[in-house]
Amino acid sequence: MPLTADEQVLRHDVIVLGGGLAGMRAALEAARGGADVAVVSKVYPTRSHSAAAQGGINAAFSAEDSWEKHAFDTVKGSDYLGDQDAIEVLCREALQDIMELEHMGVIFNRNEDGRLALRPFGGAGFPRTCYVADITGQAILHVVWEQLVKARITCYAEWVATSLVVQDGRCRGLVALEMRSGKLHTLEAKAVVLATGGLGRIYEPSTNGLICTGDGMALAYRAGAALMDMEFTQFHPTTLYPSGVLITEGARGEGGYLLNSKGERFMATYASQRLELASRDVVSRAEQTEIEEGRGVNGCVLLDVRHLGKKVILTRLYQIYELAHDLAGVDLLEEPVPVRPGTHYQMGGVKTDVDGRTSMPGLYAAGECACVSVHGANRLGGNSLLETVVFGRRAGKAAAEEVRQVPFAGLSSAPGRDEHAHITELLQRGERGGLRSAVVRKEMGNAMREGAGVFRDSEGLAQTLETVRGLKGRYQKVAVQDKGGIFNTDLVSLLELGNMLDLAETMVVGGLARQESRGAHFRRDFPERDDINWLRHTLAFYTAEGPRLEYAPVTCVRWQPERRTY
Repeated sequence: MPLTADEQVLRHDVIVLGGGLAGMRAALEAARGGADVAVVSKVYPTRSHSAAAQGGINAAFSAEDSWEKHAFDTVKGSDYLGDQDAIEVLCREALQDIMELEHMGVIFNRNEDGRLALRPFGGAGFPRTCYVADITGQAILHVVWEQLVKARITCYAEWVATSLVVQDGRCRGLVALEMRSGKLHTLEAKAVVLATGGLGRIYEPSTNGLICTGDGMALAYRAGAALMDMEFTQFHPTTLYPSGVLITEGARGEGGYLLNSKGERFMATYASQRLELASRDVVSRAEQTEIEEGRGVNGCVLLDVRHLGKKVILTRLYQIYELAHDLAGVDLLEEPVPVRPGTHYQMGGVKTDVDGRTSMPGLYAAGECACVSVHGANRLGGNSLLETVVFGRRAGKAAAEEVRQVPFAGLSSAPGRDEHAHITELLQRGERGGLRSAVVRKEMGNAMREGAGVFRDSEGLAQTLETVRGLKGRYQKVAVQDKGGIFNTDLVSLLELGNMLDLAETMVVGGLARQESRGAHFRRDFPERDDINWLRHTLAFYTAEGPRLEYAPVTCVRWQPERRTY
């Protein structure tokens, strides 16, 4: 059955693009504000990548802790690039949002006295990470999904957004491909909230699911919105060899050790106070240094949790126990597991304020696809789930308030017809034996890992940029072998590849320009942090020739930059 364009325009006050935790929370809050809301999701919402978050969600619940201490740890973890006004919002509102999740039905682990259990996480001065064993994201996602079902919020599942609709400088909706029928739909909205998650599959390997292709960031970028701080990509210290699957920071929070080939607990050399619970960028660089200097084990280091005992491993870390057994053939009760740094999280994204507003009227963003800049140059573990619920809620509330004052534009189905012509052209490309998107995607992933990885320099970044731009040229010749309209994953893969290549270019161009080391962006040719010249955000704007860069100041309210040690 060929691809078709639906002449009917679907209208909702607020359309949330993305069915993960940020999108669900935005949709729920917008509906509470009286808006007619629809969620458009590339996958069925409970399959969203939020389910992969293992370790926990942060809030200052203990008597010794405070939101101010949480905020300082976050500012320090960001290597002082995080905007402190946004960080204050994140940390002040954390407790109420987590308590609301519990009231919805999230069954967080508790201590023997009945209080919420808190585990220590990297870069944190106090244990403040609430958790559900090592399936925290999945537990929260399913509970919030129940709330959407209860609120009867419309969900268009397995619909792939292909473009945003912009009219008179305002976002007025989007065009999406319904996988099940092969129809292209025009959806009109008074406000659109992007919540499409990260872009980790630009790298290989990655802890991210195959769906994490930066779709919302790319759609916003091409529509004219600003992307911010795209050069900052987090590498998680403990990803399973060779698959790249995440091994939660909770394993180190519970007391796991990192060992080199000599059996040494090497983090004492790199972070004498916090050891394995230093911030993620510090631990990742330490591991990579051990590996490069010959103290690794087959390109890895070892994570040892045997001393924690069977009860802790099988109750608080059961998922990673299963993952290590099934994917690496390792019994965590009996032996250490090989791990190495792997691509995990994108600190940059669509530039927003604390209410999710982007530089384009009518367009909002929340979660990993957004950059309100609470993470700056490096994210602390446990703050990503928190960001989704705090800023998802705020974006949904702001969108609902705005649409009361905004009329529908009265779109026709023309955007859908235009997109139909474009996608028909893609479908006509090549026959069997032509260049496949998977080949280009793998070359891109390998190039990004090698040239824009844990350690970087001008030569490697320049070579990566040349490769990415060459792949953008080859992208025009990628064949689509499946010519049908129904569940055409070959076509979707091509659309995703286009998104990733555009974003990869912004990441490398921003990294080449930033001549300093800060957080996850470590330049061997510029190994020091340079606050005089580079305490500023990078903004990337789309042009046909490639990203145009501008810069914006960092908001420092309480804390001025200091030397960052752990």
